[in-house]
Amino acid sequence: MNQTYKAILVEDEKLARNRLKKLLKEHESIIEIIGEADNGEDGYILANKERPDLIFLDIQMPVLNGFEMLEYLEYNPKIIFTTAYEEYAIAAFEENSIDYLLKPIKPERLEKTIDKISSVEKVESETSVEMEKMMQVINRISPDNERDTIAVSVGEKIIFIKFEDIVFFKAEDKYVFIYDKDNRKHIIDYSLSSLEKKLPPYFYRVHRAHVINMDKVKEIHKGFNGK
Repeated sequence: MNQTYKAILVEDEKLARNRLKKLLKEHESIIEIIGEADNGEDGYILANKERPDLIFLDIQMPVLNGFEMLEYLEYNPKIIFTTAYEEYAIAAFEENSIDYLLKPIKPERLEKTIDKISSVEKVESETSVEMEKMMQVINRISPDNERDTIAVSVGEKIIFIKFEDIVFFKAEDKYVFIYDKDNRKHIIDYSLSSLEKKLPPYFYRVHRAHVINMDKVKEIHKGFNGK
């Protein structure tokens, strides 16, 4: 494994967090720890700011538990749950986590997790290439300006979202996201500038980071200084 993965540890027990750091030090050529948090709220703030590749995530924590924390993430990092409780395993794997480590974590068990990261990365890379090819085929067959939908890659499938079901597009950091009528969020491979050329006329760029569906606007309010 040649790639180095940036990771954060979200764990409320300091002893457990320090033990995990010590174990991961044996794999520092692969795992680079870039931050720590001791509760779910600080965890998602840290994750959204630093965007690590991996999150070693406890489940039972104050403020927000591990599952609740995941709902606030603005992207999809790889998750490795670390917990003292076996009963959360099924729920953890429903979150597409890479692994589920029971405390106290043993060095040989962590070794298997590190190997699994590499395997998952290889599969995801191959899948990503195939999905990209499929998106190119879709765009050749039916260009964006001839469709009333936009194609979005979600996991191992491509879904089509109708323009009329999109509430707004938002640029966040280096990415652009769709927010739909069901309050779901999808990442897309377009800039807002390129989107403006493809969208129906009822979409309007109200801000450098926002393009909104004017058909979804119910009210307009005055803001600061009467703007």
